[in-house]
Amino acid sequence: MARHGKRGGIITAAAVAAASLGVAGYLTFGQSGATSEAHAGTTEQARAPQVDPSIVHASDRPGKSLNITIDDGPDPVWTPKVLDVLKKNGVKATFCMIGPQAKAHPDLVKKVAAAGHKLCDHTISHNTGMDHRPDTYQSQQIVDAQQMIEKAADGPRVDYYRAPGGAFTPYSRKLAAERGMRPLGWNVDSKDFERPGTDAIVRTVRKELHNGPTVLFHDGGGDRSQTVAALDRLLPWMKQQGYGFGFPKR
Repeated sequence: MARHGKRGGIITAAAVAAASLGVAGYLTFGQSGATSEAHAGTTEQARAPQVDPSIVHASDRPGKSLNITIDDGPDPVWTPKVLDVLKKNGVKATFCMIGPQAKAHPDLVKKVAAAGHKLCDHTISHNTGMDHRPDTYQSQQIVDAQQMIEKAADGPRVDYYRAPGGAFTPYSRKLAAERGMRPLGWNVDSKDFERPGTDAIVRTVRKELHNGPTVLFHDGGGDRSQTVAALDRLLPWMKQQGYGFGFPKR
């Protein structure tokens, strides 16, 4: 989910009221009773290919290319619909998943991975203020979510880490990179989380696409029917404009 005032030069997003974090209640999953496995993950960290800890926006595909990113799922209603639109248009995307959502819907995580999309860690409880929390808290949020997603995927690794609301810290970026996850930013916030209407989402993306290749959408956090409809219009239009589709650089 986007928030006010992106830090670290990610991208300025429209205001999203803090109250929206409670829209579906799922953002608090794991906030209580979640036991950090950060120290237990030493072996996993050792086998993970370490990557650049800087926040990536660029595409791994040369030329005129876009990275479609989908946040806050998986959701049993909306993730399949998003997958259908992506398949219809022959587009691969990066799905930034909430750990407990992945744990609750392993079938969807497997379906995302099997379709050739990439997985991204979006923490346990989507706390957009986690950059003001201790390192131990950040570690629990990142490591536990990664383990939940990878367990649900049953094979594919999580390639990226996206901080909720862009709340990265030097520590969280370094930790993610050491565990093989490239910190992932965005250039274009579709504003779809606010549900402003399909036309508004389409206009926003078209207007802001010059900012860079990584575009932010959502498949979780409430009714995402506008997102599905907007993607169904935007993806063919993007192709008509000469864009191809890749993944964020690793």
